[in-house]
Amino acid sequence: MANKLLSAIEDDVFLSEGSVPIVIEGLEHSYDTKDSLPDESMHNSHELLYLREGKIELVLGGESLTLTKGAVVVIRPLVRHKLTIKSSKADMLNLYFGFVHGSSDLEQTRQTLKSNKAALKQSNSAGPSVSIPGSLAKISLESFLKFADLGITEDNDMTRLPFFVIKGSEKKEINDLAERIVIEDSENRYAKDLMVHTLTVELMIILSRALRSEWEENLRVKNGKAKELVAIAKQYMDENFDQGITVSDAAAYVFLSQGYFTRAFRDDTGISPMNYLMKKRIEKACKLLQNNEIKVSAISLQSGFSSPQRFNVAFRKQMGMTPMEYRKKYV
Repeated sequence: MANKLLSAIEDDVFLSEGSVPIVIEGLEHSYDTKDSLPDESMHNSHELLYLREGKIELVLGGESLTLTKGAVVVIRPLVRHKLTIKSSKADMLNLYFGFVHGSSDLEQTRQTLKSNKAALKQSNSAGPSVSIPGSLAKISLESFLKFADLGITEDNDMTRLPFFVIKGSEKKEINDLAERIVIEDSENRYAKDLMVHTLTVELMIILSRALRSEWEENLRVKNGKAKELVAIAKQYMDENFDQGITVSDAAAYVFLSQGYFTRAFRDDTGISPMNYLMKKRIEKACKLLQNNEIKVSAISLQSGFSSPQRFNVAFRKQMGMTPMEYRKKYV
């Protein structure tokens, strides 16, 4: 029963032309300053590093990072990185994951990983104990996030970064999910594969929220960037307000969360995006009401309102009279 449900979930994702995340392995490492560490590491998978205790220095992508307890870093595939212990002891969890397209790719990857489980980890190597299929390095994190419609696409500034440092409130959720995946994967419990898959998808969604928050934070410090996106969204609203679009639609058009978009729009225009949409719709309705041959119910739809009732309420609120009273007074 659990296997059938897992297959149904995966097939639904594939039919939507998305990418399915797959966890390769989760490892717990404990080091001290006396341990001999490899000069460099590089993997065919994404790597999530969660520092449980201690302090480390991570050199990757030509940049040096100092990480302390609770830090979370996501390293892209094929990025060389080196670890140095900066405290008496460092305890970390490393979760290796990737993405596949299509049921055949998923099954082949699972079989490859299963056959590689017998491979022994070399004494001076870092990373997963299994050989990772090279195909996992070809599909980006953005391919999943784009499928999930979570606002991070392959043409924004973040896609060029070799790693991400998770800083927001989602960090604890990510840590907890990584721990649960490792525990679940190590135990032979009923519906284990389904649970691991479910937790992995949840982890990807929380990661996407964290990355989106980071992107929006970056916009705050880039002169004119937020203003530019508001201008693009405003033009979209001007051209489509009578098509029933929502504030959420406008925010998604420029890949911003609705909350951030609303604040940025108000800061730039002095009006909320909801009030702006309503103003545009009422202005068009007033023009249409001057034509006695158009029914009020038709005007509500042509102005972008979902129903005549909503139109009447909004019109009275903004104009101080009903649409029919406006028509009698001004026509």
